[in-house]
Amino acid sequence: MSDHPDLDAMARDAIDANHYMTLATIEPDGRPRVSPVYYTAARYTDFYWASSPDARHSRNIANRPEIEIVIFDSSAPVSETAAVYLGAHAGVVPEDEIEALAPEAFRTTAGARAFARVELQGRAPLRLYVARATRCEVHVAGRHPLNQTGVDTRMPADPTA
Repeated sequence: MSDHPDLDAMARDAIDANHYMTLATIEPDGRPRVSPVYYTAARYTDFYWASSPDARHSRNIANRPEIEIVIFDSSAPVSETAAVYLGAHAGVVPEDEIEALAPEAFRTTAGARAFARVELQGRAPLRLYVARATRCEVHVAGRHPLNQTGVDTRMPADPTA
């Protein structure tokens, strides 16, 4: 993905510093749907969240699992903007995998809690979802030394590097 360690570190920093990501899914009529969700990242490749399977974004994922994600700090001053853009394939974690994945799927920061398997299966109102990143880009400010254009842009990054 990236051949520059600064960009890779920028991606890791943005993923580690934030609690919410915005999912972009496609409605049945082709319109975009954006939804903020609290997430937990594992290995900078898998992004977990709990959601109702009846939520519009969940229904959209069931019909079209290719999604886009943006992670950013909306409270950052303009001069300190940091964002990660991910292309991903998303879906429900199979019930028989929940227990094994629970240790990496839940972080208990910012008031969050780990869900028990029973809360995410059967007749329970929530499911565990995962988005597996297929592509990663970072926001690069126009003043950044790697950005020769002087205009904010996106550049490839590999947070796993």
